[in-house]
Amino acid sequence: MTIETTGRYLILLPDQDLGAGIQALSNATGIQGVARAADFEDHAFTTAELDSPNASVFDRLGVAVVPLDPDQAQSVRASAAANNSVLAIQPERVVYALGQRGLSADYLRGYRDASTHLYEQVEPQQGQLAARQQVDPPEFTDGPATWGLQATRVLDSPYSGLGIKVAVLDTGLDLKHPDFAGRVIQSRSFITGESVQDANGHGTHCIGTACGPKDSPELPRYGVAYNAEIFAGKVLSNRGSGSDSGILAGIEWAVNNGCAIISMSLGAPTQPGDAFSPIYERVGQRALRNGSLIIAAAGNESTDRVTGRRMVPPNPVGYPANAPTLMAVAALDNQLQVAPFSNGTINLNGGQVDIAGPGVDVHSTWPMPDRYLSISGTSMATPHVAGIAALYAEATGARGMELWAWLTRDAQRLHLPGTDVGIGLVQAPMSM
Repeated sequence: MTIETTGRYLILLPDQDLGAGIQALSNATGIQGVARAADFEDHAFTTAELDSPNASVFDRLGVAVVPLDPDQAQSVRASAAANNSVLAIQPERVVYALGQRGLSADYLRGYRDASTHLYEQVEPQQGQLAARQQVDPPEFTDGPATWGLQATRVLDSPYSGLGIKVAVLDTGLDLKHPDFAGRVIQSRSFITGESVQDANGHGTHCIGTACGPKDSPELPRYGVAYNAEIFAGKVLSNRGSGSDSGILAGIEWAVNNGCAIISMSLGAPTQPGDAFSPIYERVGQRALRNGSLIIAAAGNESTDRVTGRRMVPPNPVGYPANAPTLMAVAALDNQLQVAPFSNGTINLNGGQVDIAGPGVDVHSTWPMPDRYLSISGTSMATPHVAGIAALYAEATGARGMELWAWLTRDAQRLHLPGTDVGIGLVQAPMSM
């Protein structure tokens, strides 16, 4: 696997003395042009500034994105080793929207038969989450509401996300989609030459699941937090790709605007043995400290290309979801079995699956004129968790790590290894 990079670098600066870190960066590289997000409205860089040869500093996150040649990069590494003004450096990576389109019914049935066979023959591994008494697995189907909303008990919850800001960082949103008419929507594009208007579909689908309407013009209902305030950040292009600088710009914008939840159905593959990014780990910490929980897709690289079944072991949680302070989401099918593509907990130093959500054959919004589409992926599981997090934020007033704790406390335990599904299936809050 080749890691795709942009030629720029991410540099972690000390949040207690950002000025000293910026000065150390200038001294090590000779770069004098430094733009700071704090100098822009909403801490939101323009796309021109993100693409400039200057260093771009995200003040709330304490991260700089800098174009460096190899000698300059080595100077920064030496500075990081010599003092605490520069904490870490890594190449900026290319990331992609995470989704699986076109999974056939025969394919899914074949996978389900195989997973059921394993379920019947293999006892849970010692040390995994305690299982409930074994019963026949349920099978949810779309009806008045999607199977995902049924399985997560969203329909029984009295909460709607009222007063909660939810940021979805993705390919944007179809701003003309009739299902979002009248909603409070803030939007910003961090992709050069492209507006927030979604010409890909992935972002519109994810926003639909997280924040779609209660009374859908056409059944089934598909949206969780139907009264949440939507922040649509375009950090992936209409082709479905982007880079760390756009993601960090979106996170900075969302944190600055007080978004309690930041949903990211994007990433890049990792390999067994890969460590998590210390920069995203610190970004996650700083976001949590500011009251923003980042929820990210675990990745879709675990289907065996020959058999169509799930690899044993699966591939590890992808980047950047493998940072421990980002909540990594696995995908389940409508029988609450782990999806064949869903990545798992493999790397002890590379993050783990934290929770699971519905991620196979998920019906949600799609750019007009299609209006709706059913697709699969950990991308589809992630906005289920994000929307339900908004319900908990409304119900409890919790933010940051406290909100994380509510989600994991109330998750439904499953008769599956925690390495595949984390704590279990996310569940909506009932009356508090």
